[in-house]
Amino acid sequence: MDIRRRLAANLRRFRQERELSQEQFAFEAGIHRTYVSDLERGARNPTIEVVDKLASFLGVKVGDLLD
Repeated sequence: MDIRRRLAANLRRFRQERELSQEQFAFEAGIHRTYVSDLERGARNPTIEVVDKLASFLGVKVGDLLD
């Protein structure tokens, strides 16, 4: 599995574990909802700053999103 797909699957899993919709997650994390959707589909390549922001909001390590 490529890194975008791993990020997509992990992001979706962590978001769903916290029982957040994409819209809630995006709003609270300060990211546009369509960008979150694109990330969860593996359609976008986020910057390392965005990955760090997502991990911080979810309370996980950056590596957990990429593992």
